[in-house]
Amino acid sequence: MSRLFSIFVAFVASFLLIASAQADVKVLTSVKPLQLIAAAVQDGIAVPEVLLPPGASPHNYALRPSDVRKVQSVDLLYWIGPDMEGFLPRVLKGRTLPSVAVQHLPGLKLRHFAEDNDSHAEEADEHDHDHRPGNLDAHLWLSPINARVIATRMAADLSAADPANATRYQSNLKAFNERLDALDLRLKARLAGIAGKPYFVFHEAFDYFEEAYGLKHTGVFSVAAEVQPGAQHVAAMRTRLQEVGKTCVFSEPPLRPRLAETLVAGLPVKLAELDALGGYTPATAHGYEQLLEKLGNDLAGCLESL
Repeated sequence: MSRLFSIFVAFVASFLLIASAQADVKVLTSVKPLQLIAAAVQDGIAVPEVLLPPGASPHNYALRPSDVRKVQSVDLLYWIGPDMEGFLPRVLKGRTLPSVAVQHLPGLKLRHFAEDNDSHAEEADEHDHDHRPGNLDAHLWLSPINARVIATRMAADLSAADPANATRYQSNLKAFNERLDALDLRLKARLAGIAGKPYFVFHEAFDYFEEAYGLKHTGVFSVAAEVQPGAQHVAAMRTRLQEVGKTCVFSEPPLRPRLAETLVAGLPVKLAELDALGGYTPATAHGYEQLLEKLGNDLAGCLESL
């Protein structure tokens, strides 16, 4: 009896040790899209955390003391990189555990901002320094190709940190890639009818998505939310909209630029939103697909309604 009891105790101890080791693998991502990709890889094992709350800007977020402690303590941290989260490098200098700036991963298909005389982009927002010609377009998560690369790295990291669940991480990765194949077909079918239709954006954040699905915005109205443009600037933007006729102008939640209503008043133009960050998308295995599908539906929905 004592031998059986000893075996039982050893089994329970081993189980608790494995469970404890698994529970200790904490994943934190800087922004919601990376959390959604991590959630697909960790499906059925754990839910990753995200640093930025919905609506926060990844360019100039102000970290709270609790955020700094979280950044220092998690086992695996994923962020886009210095071209996106300019507030993070200083904090990461004190971190000893692995941090992955995904913009540096091999295999990504990256874009850089360039002067585009055909886009009729209006005067650049002086606060939007990351969008200067030649700089990396860091909205790289909007490319399904890049999402696959990021998920592959996450699955490898998690398999190494949590060997007991390595098989599950790899099967989750396979399922994620298969769902992206299906999503790609749905989006191509959904967006085929709006190829070539003109539309404008307030923030040049969607080029990766546009490239993947044969779309291109007609112009960019880059205006800082806190800066009210002059009458001459507004008139120039209205002239562009008058030249195009029926069209959509997309801003990003949570704030619509203050000049938006003035800009389109009396014109056959609709105001709508595109959410590149998916701020309120649930962190589930299907969250990343929901982010891209909503983006496609919102874009097509406005343009089809004209």
